[in-house]
Amino acid sequence: MIPTSWYLFLGTALFTVGVIGVLTRRNVIVILMSIELILNAVNINLVAFSNYLQSVDGQVFAIFVITDAAAEAAVGLGLIIALFRNKETVNADEIDLLKW
Repeated sequence: MIPTSWYLFLGTALFTVGVIGVLTRRNVIVILMSIELILNAVNINLVAFSNYLQSVDGQVFAIFVITDAAAEAAVGLGLIIALFRNKETVNADEIDLLKW
């Protein structure tokens, strides 16, 4: 049986890679993928704590996070497609639609 600390280390590593991806990348699609990586790291931690505490609450929360991530991906991808059609770029620095 794999110890819970290994799952927590994996979740922490994925979360760190996701945060670094959000903070350092300029491509909006890569930023969305990094956000998905962060949400998956949270799911791993929720399921690991659920297993450790012998409860199903963490697994139920993980299912809610998965559905939220799917909705966020669908809406985010729709927004990116609309922005690309208007600005013809996916670079986050060049998208200035909300500026006066």
